[in-house]
Amino acid sequence: MNKRNAPVFLNLVQIRLPVTAIVSILHRLSGLLLFLVLPLFIYALQQSLRSSESFASLMGQLDSFLVKTILVILLWSLFHHLFAGLRFLLLDIEMGIQRKQARKTAWWVNILAVIVAISISWGYL
Repeated sequence: MNKRNAPVFLNLVQIRLPVTAIVSILHRLSGLLLFLVLPLFIYALQQSLRSSESFASLMGQLDSFLVKTILVILLWSLFHHLFAGLRFLLLDIEMGIQRKQARKTAWWVNILAVIVAISISWGYL
């Protein structure tokens, strides 16, 4: 119990966060994920440009379902980070800062990131 005799509830799994908080957390996590895989993407680019044999080898490695699923997740991460970043820039100039608009734009960020990631990767799965 705290000073007001109210129970302190610290189970983070059961706390129901608003969609705006979820977008904020996912924005940070997607940025971290993109930062961590950047060296891998640079290495893959280097290997693909080395020779036609190394390009064919890389394309063969990228042909598994697991790798394609990971790439779709990374694609979602990229677009979520982009759309959430644009949303936060608009919030910085006080556009969409009212609660109703903030919730609506947060939902749009989540929905658009999924739609764009799936539509871009549709032909490659």
